Amino acid sequence: MQQYTDDELLEMFQNGDNPDYAFNLIVRKYQEPVYWHVRRLVISHDDANDVVQDVFVKAWKGLGKFRKDSALYTWLYRVATNEALSFLKKRKLRYFLPLVDVSRQLEETMEADVYYQGSEMEKQVQKAILSLPEKQRAVFNLRYYDEMKYEDMSEVMGTSVGALKASYHHAVKKIEKYIGS
Repeated sequence: MQQYTDDELLEMFQNGDNPDYAFNLIVRKYQEPVYWHVRRLVISHDDANDVVQDVFVKAWKGLGKFRKDSALYTWLYRVATNEALSFLKKRKLRYFLPLVDVSRQLEETMEADVYYQGSEMEKQVQKAILSLPEKQRAVFNLRYYDEMKYEDMSEVMGTSVGALKASYHHAVKKIEKYIGS
């Protein structure tokens, strides 16, 4: 398969003869990284699949109006982050759960997940990450796992670079404290 740049894909989608084909290429390029970003936030494989499907439905609907104010990948990550956080918020509201119970529920989901293949140390790190507030967890995951630059994270999260650096620093400290206790 030929590798297209994001600009080429957007051009094909917005001005080409076959926007379906162009969108299919966008999905192929970004489905896996978006899935793992969402999965680290919602934990469950099935929930992540549902959220990713919603992400690409929103992307399909929004790409025609995409103004290229940001990169395609940061826009997709922003949609994915918002969808994942909305999913978690709905879950909290549906079951009237406080944040601590949602974190505990996600931790139990991770423990029961047949697809999870991490070591005990990796499980401990994941539990520490799950203890973070949702937005801080998203910041940590974007920086640590996706190795996203703070400038790109700023576009994804709609937050200043300075605030993101502080949030990441606090997340790391909380994770270190959790693991050390």
